Amino acid sequence: MADYGDKATNFSEWFHNILEVAQITDARYPIKGMAVWLPYGFQIRKHTLNIYRELLDKDHEEVLFPMLIPETELAKEGIHVKGFEDEVYWVTHGGPTELNEKLALRPTSETSMYPMFSLWIRSHIDLPIKQYQVVNTFRYETKHTRPLIRVREITTFAEAHTVHSSAEECAEQVETGIEIYKTLFDEMGIPYLISKRPVWDKFPGAEYTMAFDTIMPDGKTLQIGTVHNLGQTFAETFDITFENKEGEHEYAYQTCYGISDRVIAAAIAAHGDEKGLVLPPTISPSQVTIIPIIFKKGAEEVMAKCEEIKEALESNGIRVDMDTRDIRPGKKFFDWELKGTPIRFELGPRDLENNKAVIGRRDTEEKMEIDLDEDIPAKIIELLGEIDSNLKENAWKSQESHLIEVDSLDDVASLVDDGKVISFHWCGDEECGKAIEEETDVDVLGITEEDIETDKVCPHCGKPAKHIALMAKTY
Repeated sequence: MADYGDKATNFSEWFHNILEVAQITDARYPIKGMAVWLPYGFQIRKHTLNIYRELLDKDHEEVLFPMLIPETELAKEGIHVKGFEDEVYWVTHGGPTELNEKLALRPTSETSMYPMFSLWIRSHIDLPIKQYQVVNTFRYETKHTRPLIRVREITTFAEAHTVHSSAEECAEQVETGIEIYKTLFDEMGIPYLISKRPVWDKFPGAEYTMAFDTIMPDGKTLQIGTVHNLGQTFAETFDITFENKEGEHEYAYQTCYGISDRVIAAAIAAHGDEKGLVLPPTISPSQVTIIPIIFKKGAEEVMAKCEEIKEALESNGIRVDMDTRDIRPGKKFFDWELKGTPIRFELGPRDLENNKAVIGRRDTEEKMEIDLDEDIPAKIIELLGEIDSNLKENAWKSQESHLIEVDSLDDVASLVDDGKVISFHWCGDEECGKAIEEETDVDVLGITEEDIETDKVCPHCGKPAKHIALMAKTY
């Protein structure tokens, strides 16, 4: 039995091993921080994006903007650019000819999209605008790169941008964005923490940032989604104005929210084990893998029955793969255990004679017999639902085991080294928060509850506590 490492005690090694042996990505591309999506990994990505698009398509429109951004447009929003200035890739030549103006490969798309919004919007009847795109973004990451987690080319940057006629509608859209991401992560079985980023860690140019983090097996948190209230900052910079119902011109209000490849990394980390991937049915390339066990005698009958079952399952909307490779059944079982297919369906000549088949669950490793006269699609759909629920429950339990509430910051460093994420009462003062980070070498992740009524005080400065906040080691 293969053992790819303990994801809790050596998550980095386990994660890299799984990406390689399960053929998710190949990191050997000759540019650091860039990787190739392999066919199996690309299928997981596709099914993830299918969920995302289904959620966004309800009241957003999908678009596609150019990758190149003129330096003059990128430089317009000074605060925003300052957040990315050390990470921008620049195009300086077209062939041998030096360009009159440098062009940036988009680090994110505000400065690409918003000049066009200013051309499209004239009146309140043009609002709201709700658009999204799935694109590649580029950031010259100087820290230690990690596939899917910290990369130089983000290949799955799914970003939504909205424009509104009032601050109230803008704030409501932030809540809508949060609900969209909750649904997405729930469908993938990814547990999450929602917090308001501290002011020094918000998105450059935003009024405030709401973020989703998941706790990885090593206790570090990974940001997997953000929702930003941009207020009128970018509208003022890019002259996005509209004529209101009273005939007066005013600046629009905006939001943006995005996810990336990290969502897939989070799903792999949340559910996998020492034997490989364990994929939720929603994103697994095949939800059922049929393995015909072939001998010379009865081979045709077994194959015919497997084809019949495959057709029945597919006609009920179930994704099915049939492994007909001319190799030993044990090797097939090993491969699909590694690949994380939720259900394995085994059928051999003796099974067929007994009118039975064997079903194996990847999540619990339980095996059971099923009568071939049963309503097999109904049974499989029922099992997929049970697997989905079980994976979600286990992932949330794992996350909760990492959370700890403290009244003192004395032991924070040792607690996070033990894989804990800290919840504490905080005054909310920026100077205090930065001092906490400097003294503990642990990040103030965000505020989970604002403006609470409590008699507790901030454990750092002793002022009355206003919020409940989180501290963690982060990726």
